[in-house]
Amino acid sequence: MNEAEIFQQIGPQGITDICAAFYRKVPADEIIGPMYPKDDLGGAEERLRDFLLFRIGADTTYLEKRGHPRLRMRHASFEINFRARDRWVKIMDEAMNEVGIPNDTAAALHTFFFQVADFLRNVPEEEGRFKI
Repeated sequence: MNEAEIFQQIGPQGITDICAAFYRKVPADEIIGPMYPKDDLGGAEERLRDFLLFRIGADTTYLEKRGHPRLRMRHASFEINFRARDRWVKIMDEAMNEVGIPNDTAAALHTFFFQVADFLRNVPEEEGRFKI
């Protein structure tokens, strides 16, 4: 399922609903909650919504407000390791489930969210190494 099919399936309201459900969960999360400014959760929600509407729905609002996404640069000040990546994706999955995103669409979005979150990882961690 490509972005156009995802957008056709859930539209802008689906993206808005996912973002709202996600940000309802963020403050209570012990891993990613501290990364978000408590006084600007609404702004963070708006930026994510606008980014997803741009990336999935080809809406230009994000570009008009913020320019090129430059995701790595914008997230460089946060330590994003495997644990943070996985938690972010898990909360997005929970948000999609909460708002009733169809399974095929949720699976495609899960893949997209995982790829983006993995791209933002900036803490080197060794996988598969034995710790002594």
